[in-house]
Amino acid sequence: MDAMRLILASRRALAGSGEEREIMTEAWQAQALAQAIGSRLAVSGPPELRGEALGLTELAGRGCGVLDVPRLDVGALRASQLTELGDARQALLSLGGLLGEVGIALVGLASAADDETTYWQCMEAIDAAEESRDRVREMLRRLAVREQAVPEREAG
Repeated sequence: MDAMRLILASRRALAGSGEEREIMTEAWQAQALAQAIGSRLAVSGPPELRGEALGLTELAGRGCGVLDVPRLDVGALRASQLTELGDARQALLSLGGLLGEVGIALVGLASAADDETTYWQCMEAIDAAEESRDRVREMLRRLAVREQAVPEREAG
């Protein structure tokens, strides 16, 4: 499945989650998807993005690590369904939006947490989502620079 469809499925699932466990599962799914997209870009993406993509893979892995691993069937793991990236710019824009939504959902969850363990787990996951989102923004910036350079080369 292409990255855009998986990101859209993640956004819908996150929006439809209401219970603590569901929100945590969707946050984990989003980080796992960010990790898969980062891996794909690191291996076969534009050369300008490969270093940042590797960083995204590492940060998203940390994001998964701070959350409890959900009990999912292999078929329910969206990241494992990634078969193609498609337009890197569009995928990164959507991934950045998803990571922002994950952060907002986790802030709400942390605010309502009854125990310190959940609160701190949410705080660490918020940090990881924001750092992953920062990497996505940097890759988008590098793509923009690359796109501006292409017309200059053609004109010159």
